[in-house]
Amino acid sequence: MNYWKYSIRAEAPVAELLLAYLSEGPFESFEETEGGLDGYLPDTGSSRQAAEALLTALQERFRFEWKEHFVPAQNWNALWEANFPPVMVEDFCTVRASFHPPDATVEHELVIEPRMAFGTGHHETTWMCLRALRDLPCAGKRLLDFGCGTGILAILAARLGATAVVAVDIEEEAFSSTRENSRINGVSDRVRAYRGGLEVIGTDTFDGIMANIERNTLLTSIPSLSTLLRPEGWLLISGIVEKDAKVMEKAAESTGLHLSRRYERGRWLCLIFRKRSEER
Repeated sequence: MNYWKYSIRAEAPVAELLLAYLSEGPFESFEETEGGLDGYLPDTGSSRQAAEALLTALQERFRFEWKEHFVPAQNWNALWEANFPPVMVEDFCTVRASFHPPDATVEHELVIEPRMAFGTGHHETTWMCLRALRDLPCAGKRLLDFGCGTGILAILAARLGATAVVAVDIEEEAFSSTRENSRINGVSDRVRAYRGGLEVIGTDTFDGIMANIERNTLLTSIPSLSTLLRPEGWLLISGIVEKDAKVMEKAAESTGLHLSRRYERGRWLCLIFRKRSEER
């Protein structure tokens, strides 16, 4: 997918506030920089107009500068090889590409070829989700990976003993990447990838759901995700910052979910919710 990159230059306290406000807009992801932050916007529909209207409004309240430039779809695998080392998640798992040497010092080793899909473990949100799976029941469970990216979470869940993981993403790159990475990691018999949103799930239900996506999609999807979750099941979400925590908790609680655990890394959060039993 093509993107627009918005480079925002601001002092650290202002940049932190801007991140909170901009996370409510159409941006898909952010990257902190020495001079502020960069926001990435998918080149779809009227998203640029909405993003620039938000930035202009914020300039009336805060002092900062911004500029944009077009980022065409890239070979993310080549960029990863040039710029990133393997990712270590404590002694639990490592994420590497095929050109990295094997690592026998961890419990689980994942080989991920990202191509043009999100999810290599380098971003704080993905790292936290991988870490959170260490604390969640996966063995013998049927799980959903909503917004699967490279399939990294689905693959680890299968490695942890999940009997089946349904992985969905609206991007063609993510769909094909998940299928390829599942094959590489020897779990293609348990990870089923589909291109699309929740509409491809139908009436299927799950013991656990993983959703590492952007804030607005999470917020609008929580009611549907809760419906797909079996009683006593768990929902793992990430892609949010501290400012989003209360609104996410409120949305989840209104559907019968309660906060069970939270993880923090940098400015990002990962939240675990549990679904109350039907008897309650």
